[in-house]
Amino acid sequence: MRVINHIREIRQQKGITQVKMAEDLQITRQTINAIEKNKYNPSLELALKLVRYFDVPIEQLFYLDDKEEDTK
Repeated sequence: MRVINHIREIRQQKGITQVKMAEDLQITRQTINAIEKNKYNPSLELALKLVRYFDVPIEQLFYLDDKEEDTK
């Protein structure tokens, strides 16, 4: 299983740039980019900050992709 997020879509709907979001959350733009591309899962602390930042339920930001990955 892997964690999928909708951070990019929500950020864009709210008209927030990666730079602005990085400044507001005191993280790097590169971190936001990696999270949005599902290359990095945020810590629990950062995930909760994102929920508060966007004022959305956690289920709207993150979900588990329970499709089995092909290991062949």
